[in-house]
Amino acid sequence: MKESFEIAGKIINLFYTENMEEKELPVIILNTFDEDGQEIWDKSQELNSKEYILATISNIDWNKEMSPWYMDKLFKTEEDYSGKADEYIEILTSKIVPEIRKQVDEKLHKKISKFIIAGYSLAGLFAIYSLYKTNLFHQAISCSGSLWYPNFLDFAKENVFLGKTEKVYFSLGNKESKTRNELMAKVEENTKILEQFYKTQGIQTIYEENEGNHFQDVSLRLAKGIRWSLE
Repeated sequence: MKESFEIAGKIINLFYTENMEEKELPVIILNTFDEDGQEIWDKSQELNSKEYILATISNIDWNKEMSPWYMDKLFKTEEDYSGKADEYIEILTSKIVPEIRKQVDEKLHKKISKFIIAGYSLAGLFAIYSLYKTNLFHQAISCSGSLWYPNFLDFAKENVFLGKTEKVYFSLGNKESKTRNELMAKVEENTKILEQFYKTQGIQTIYEENEGNHFQDVSLRLAKGIRWSLE
């Protein structure tokens, strides 16, 4: 089943199963690049047995709203990373999430047990970054996250999460660090360092390695992260 609505220029799709038995359900918020999340939802249903609600958000200005601070573009065909994640987090927490709460309450007649933030690529970076900027999320799912981002590792170690973070999921393709770009080649090293760092903070973490490069099996990788988070 799916409910859709638009707020603050973003398109939100709520995916859920019919005749849900649980009265309280976790909501996974997934920022997406260019689709409504149907494939991700379908794939996650193949892997998961626990009930949850998936809220996908699209029509995102990717390099602007998913980047924590400014960085020059990496390739000629793309835009600079303008570092407006804080502005998007404000929209997310003050406008989008309240509307999701309303929809879940009034249309699905369910209560929300907790929010989990998820993302792939730059949105995977954003998922981790958001833990430092709001206490809304109890867990994060970062699949093939852009943890090569300049100075992010230092930022993560020098700051603290605003809320009580229970679990953080990381995954990466085993070919993603094999690139000529020196900055992006650090992604595997940085991801492993960050996963172990959070583990020392008493947070339940996992690093999962997948076959292939950055663009392989995106929906499956996210579905695997969702499964682990719901365990």
